[in-house]
Amino acid sequence: MRPLAPGQKNGKNMAVIEHHETVPGGGEVYLSEASPRDFFELLKPRVMSLVVFTALAGLVVAPGTINPLIGAIAILCIAVGAGASGALNMWYDADIDAVMSRTAKRPIPSGRVRPEEALAFGLTLSAFSVAILGLAVNWVAAALLAFTIFFYAVVYTMWLKRSTPQNIVIGGAAGAFPPMIGWACVTGGVSVESVVLFLITFLWTPAHFWALALFKMRDYDAVGVPMLPNVAGEATTKVQILVYAVLTAVIAVVPAVLGFASVGYGLFAAALGAGFVWYSVGVLRMPDGDRAMVPAKKLFAFSILYLFAVFSGLMLDHLIASLGWGL
Repeated sequence: MRPLAPGQKNGKNMAVIEHHETVPGGGEVYLSEASPRDFFELLKPRVMSLVVFTALAGLVVAPGTINPLIGAIAILCIAVGAGASGALNMWYDADIDAVMSRTAKRPIPSGRVRPEEALAFGLTLSAFSVAILGLAVNWVAAALLAFTIFFYAVVYTMWLKRSTPQNIVIGGAAGAFPPMIGWACVTGGVSVESVVLFLITFLWTPAHFWALALFKMRDYDAVGVPMLPNVAGEATTKVQILVYAVLTAVIAVVPAVLGFASVGYGLFAAALGAGFVWYSVGVLRMPDGDRAMVPAKKLFAFSILYLFAVFSGLMLDHLIASLGWGL
């Protein structure tokens, strides 16, 4: 078992750990005092909402049809799988979460959930989400979901995050798979179109998270996580943010170029991309050492709006086309 994070050793947080009973044979059974809300927080609901939304977009935009009930089961399985990987991430990162101001109040470092509870919770949800998706929908989608959970929990969390400043670039693949999984739920396979949906989120991720890393540099430095601003400096990070913003703006227009979205969507995505690049230029112009980092915070906020708007545009465009109103 991983050592308990600071804050779990004294005070009121001991309630979760100390409440136990002796059973016949000399063993002990711990009685968890964690609430359902504590376990729900382990699922990283904010991240899960993005995963659900992009997976839904992949499912809606994909050619073909799916029974509404099966579609609902598919989205639920993807959501639970994403939450499971979040719980495993929180289990492994409990030590650094306790130090960072952004994460110190999470269930494990705050003492509300024991590490082994989070581990068991994450593993159980992982197994059930993959199995049910395979049995109810198809095994291609289930395999993609299983790989996504593995990639986020093991490749990113246990390896990349603490070893390379390119952790977000490579690890971002985990957050980019959901629209591809949604697509596979309908089609039973992977295609060029679903790869494009994957690339939209994949290329968006570095600019989004490096904007956050700029104004949370001290937190990451305190726990030794090699985020790009801490390793390469602010100037390099700001240039990289702009590069990825431009790449994201370009790839988001590709659905219109390939013909699985309309010209109207293409113009909409281009306008959003221009805004994404504009905010990134604002970050590039931000003086090094700026403590307020207002441009970085504005980019971070806009990037969330941008991704939701792009995938909303794709779904709305598909709906309009299905009604015969497409451009």
